[in-house]
Amino acid sequence: MRAIDIIAHKRDGLPLSKAEIDWFISAYTRGDLPDYQVSALLMAIYLRGMNRQEIVDLTLAMVDSGERLDLSDISDYWVDKHSSGGVGDKTSLIVLPLVAACGVPVAKMSGRGLGFSGGTLDKLEAIAGYDVNLSGERFRQLARDNGIVLAGQSLALAPADGKLYALRDVTATVSTLPLIASSIMSKKIAAGANGIVLDVKLGRGAFMSTVEEARGLAQTMVAIGKDAGRDVIAVLSDMNQPLGEMVGNALEVAEAIELLNGRGAHDIREHCIQIAGYMLKLAGRGQKWTDAEDVDRLLRLKLANGEALAKFRLLVEAQGGDVRMVDDPALLPQASIVETYTAKQGAYIAHIYADEVAWAAFELGAGREKKGDALDLAVGLRVPVKVGERVEAGQTLATIYANDAAKLAACRAHLDAAFGFSLHPVEPLPLFYDVLESSD
Repeated sequence: MRAIDIIAHKRDGLPLSKAEIDWFISAYTRGDLPDYQVSALLMAIYLRGMNRQEIVDLTLAMVDSGERLDLSDISDYWVDKHSSGGVGDKTSLIVLPLVAACGVPVAKMSGRGLGFSGGTLDKLEAIAGYDVNLSGERFRQLARDNGIVLAGQSLALAPADGKLYALRDVTATVSTLPLIASSIMSKKIAAGANGIVLDVKLGRGAFMSTVEEARGLAQTMVAIGKDAGRDVIAVLSDMNQPLGEMVGNALEVAEAIELLNGRGAHDIREHCIQIAGYMLKLAGRGQKWTDAEDVDRLLRLKLANGEALAKFRLLVEAQGGDVRMVDDPALLPQASIVETYTAKQGAYIAHIYADEVAWAAFELGAGREKKGDALDLAVGLRVPVKVGERVEAGQTLATIYANDAAKLAACRAHLDAAFGFSLHPVEPLPLFYDVLESSD
């Protein structure tokens, strides 16, 4: 086979065979194909799409490009979660210790930022010393000893996805269903999770813009998981405004710690409790964790009594992080410039475009433009208001945390585009739109 023929087939809108997909992924994983040819195929997929069989074949080809993690000797059932990406989405930092505090083990491999924001690993590296690069043996040991581990994707697990993941970020091919679905599910299948909760974002700050698009992605991933023998729950959640208040790596870690201390913004707290509840539901497999009200009470108790925070502290300590930053988030990286962005009129907030907020943070250095770019972990924004709230002239709409005064103007320009107002009351945005399960 030749790469140019496979690229041409997809360019012309033809379906790729399993043999073509397997060959291409295998050759790229071995290093036999240059980035420019793979970029061409990614763009062809972005423009032409893939059918259901192609997506399944692509997913399994990425799974088969490396090893599979087997944790069955530690526990007979592992749960995992994944978000399709969002603005202010620090849920893994909250949900994983919350679920682990309920006695359900979690062993998660996460990625770095795609597009305009940092990923879970970038946020964790705001904690001095936190080691995201664990060997398979160390990963298993922490899973066994602590019931919680959160690290980077092992190079041995779905290595094809690791290479494609970074390349998509710099070739404008992130936001397409076949590549999102196959990337997410290949990692989850290879990482050994039995039950998977998928948080599929939709709106201005997400890869999927509409409920219909998000449902299509969710249905595809649920079907892939079902075919692979996994239990899957997918939720469609709102990303038309930032989740929580903080956008920026160290800022989001501080907000996660605030939530684990039983405080924090209402929307992120309720979102995390729902996601954690679905993870407990999968872990029970119909035997326990079945009463939604009991699960809700249990999760709120674990936040209130400090057990979830203790699990997060254990996670950080076990992976070499400076736990003083957990005990006192003021020790996290701090910006040297703090300014406010205020309302010019009294009105109801009609929209807070999450993508514009994210680009505002990006302008400060919170995201990366190309593969390998360094992030400024201290910078970002606090947006303490939500759609539907009434604000008065002069009220703070955002606090800007920067380290370079020359970047403030570009940040403020995006904030000018982010906020819209109405003289009449506006309905708040929902947290969730729908739930899909593999058992349905």
